[in-house]
Amino acid sequence: MSRRSRIARPTEHAAIRAACRSARPLPPVPALMAALLDAHARSDREGTVLAAHLVVRAAAPEVGE
Repeated sequence: MSRRSRIARPTEHAAIRAACRSARPLPPVPALMAALLDAHARSDREGTVLAAHLVVRAAAPEVGE
């Protein structure tokens, strides 16, 4: 009788933790501001909120760390 070893497979939580450990560079502030203005002009509420949060993170990286 052969014994099978269990193969470890990454889980969603492990992948999220690994992604959180790696630094992802943010786009430059002018590009984010352009995205913010574009989302606002299109009345895209979620896009406006996302772009606004990214602008704050890019402008002041010490916030939220």
